[in-house]
Amino acid sequence: MTSTASRGTRVMGALGLASLAVAVVMGLTLPLTAEQQEYSRLIAIHPALAWCAYLAFGITALGSALYAWKGTRAPLWDQVAAASAEVGVVFTALTLVTGSIWGRAVWGVWWAWDARLTTTALMFVLYLGYLAMRRVPAAPEVRARRSAVVGLLAAVVVPINHFAVEWWRTLHQRSSLAGNHLDGRFYVAMLFGFIAMTLIYVWLLVHRMRVERLEERLEAEGLDIAIAERRAEAEAISS
Repeated sequence: MTSTASRGTRVMGALGLASLAVAVVMGLTLPLTAEQQEYSRLIAIHPALAWCAYLAFGITALGSALYAWKGTRAPLWDQVAAASAEVGVVFTALTLVTGSIWGRAVWGVWWAWDARLTTTALMFVLYLGYLAMRRVPAAPEVRARRSAVVGLLAAVVVPINHFAVEWWRTLHQRSSLAGNHLDGRFYVAMLFGFIAMTLIYVWLLVHRMRVERLEERLEAEGLDIAIAERRAEAEAISS
């Protein structure tokens, strides 16, 4: 089973890298646009990064909900929520970086307190706080219950971020998929970007969950060793 899973993740990683290479090459060969010149080529990766951030935090909310519900409560769901949140923070950071590069070319500034940008930054900070809270020393069950609550509450910002360009007047353009105003090559490049980033997200999630399990096992074994040492010390003192 482990060998099959490892082979599967290797294939997934290879497909993700191959798709990413295709997306990058296609992005670099896209025609220049009148308004954005070569920076419009970022469309091959920037929307896909944002999509994977949404996907990751959605999985965190799902894992949190399944752990919070007594009928489905299991350590697996807490591990899924934690691992997905960590990967999601990475994708959100990359979204902010690529968005700032694009914004500098289009708006003339690296950052603007635009509704979409502000809620993206808020989302980034909230999930950093979620990850920091998970590092607060506590019993595994207590930490998991707290994390489930925070994971569900933090998820509220995700739809707000997505619909910010519809609800408020913003500098950020609306969805690149809306309407039919792009050359077909842009859509194909975006498609490969979405495929690549989704595969990479799943690959990272699987490996981060493996690390999460190892960390929890190490923590439990370390606690058992510490208890055994304290008992040995107590027995030595009493004798």
